Amino acid sequence: MTGQQRPAAGTIVVGAGLAGLACALDLSRAGRRVELLEASDGVGGRMRTDRRDGFLLDRGFQVFNTAYPQVKQRVELRALRLRPFTPGVVAHTPRGVVRLADPTRCPRAVSGLLPGRALSVRDLTALAALTTRDLLAPAALLKRRPDRSTAEALTRAGLSSRAVEEVLRPFLSGVFLEDELETSARFFHLVWRSMARGTLCLPAEGIGAVPRQLADGLPEGTLRLDTPVAALTDTGVLLEDGGERPAATVVVATDAATAVRLLPGLPLPGHRAVTTYYHATGTPPLPEPTLVTDSDSAILNTCVLSEAIPTCAPRGTSLVQTSVLPSERPDGEAAVRERLGALYGVDTADWDLIATYRVEAALPAMRAPWPLSRTTRFAEGRYVCGDHRATGSVQGALASGGRAAREVLADSAGR
Repeated sequence: MTGQQRPAAGTIVVGAGLAGLACALDLSRAGRRVELLEASDGVGGRMRTDRRDGFLLDRGFQVFNTAYPQVKQRVELRALRLRPFTPGVVAHTPRGVVRLADPTRCPRAVSGLLPGRALSVRDLTALAALTTRDLLAPAALLKRRPDRSTAEALTRAGLSSRAVEEVLRPFLSGVFLEDELETSARFFHLVWRSMARGTLCLPAEGIGAVPRQLADGLPEGTLRLDTPVAALTDTGVLLEDGGERPAATVVVATDAATAVRLLPGLPLPGHRAVTTYYHATGTPPLPEPTLVTDSDSAILNTCVLSEAIPTCAPRGTSLVQTSVLPSERPDGEAAVRERLGALYGVDTADWDLIATYRVEAALPAMRAPWPLSRTTRFAEGRYVCGDHRATGSVQGALASGGRAAREVLADSAGR
């Protein structure tokens, strides 16, 4: 495929993750001829799903939020056959196990919201006020707020240190992949807003179904898999097999480290890593698709995925995902398994480890102040997009890819 002669593309997009797919789709729909070059054997970047021995395994635990504006604009949700998680969490706190959820969506969670169970009257009031403000405020207003850390924002909202340490930090650590809550408060408010407005779920075929659906919308011949790019040239790109592809413009839509290699001088942002374990067991340790958090911070979160997607495991088997901050301890999996036994109240000695995924750059490190969006222009005819150029989310990746397409088209019209 690489050796075939093709006409020069108007634009080459390097990388078929969400940002690259969005960029290529928008340029194609605007009438521009595009080549989308992907180094691996499939689209999606970090949003890939593997099939292994009857299991459906996302490459690291992910959830899909239906409230993101870019998702509403670009994705046919019905076709994904979305499977929702319970709208809330089971929180393990020093005061016991508490179910916390929006009582309008999950009435049985009302008892967990009674004052004194996990949150005081003051904390319940402060959290309700914060949620209401984020739910009703225009997104543009949230984006214009002065930025600070999420930890500071929660304190300023009137939440006690106990509420933060025992309830909010354990949950948000799994969202941000860091336990200091130093992530941008503007990003926190936008994520909190989207959670209040949308549904957290997964496609029936795994998270990889989202980029596959986007790729299906590309014109025939646009996407070229197994085509790694070695370098950018003055006239296009140099492929690792020695071939060259000319193009008037090139958009680098890769992960941050690859983008820096292809575009020397591009700042390399920090990143957050995560490790996800998948265990199989004969009986579900929790017979519902609910996220479990741990105030001891031994894990970020865990849930029985097969309760949300029964087909993600062979019949008669339950699939449990557990995500943790990476550790170099040699007994890492054993320690996780021991903690899972305490959280679920079951014996985990006979659980089978199905897979372990360590994702080194799962999210950009969005320390405050963090720009929620930035130009994709790098040099004349050279652009860069991705969640590391916006926010670490499906929304951020898609929005950055769309911005790249707009800037390419605007610059081409101005020449």
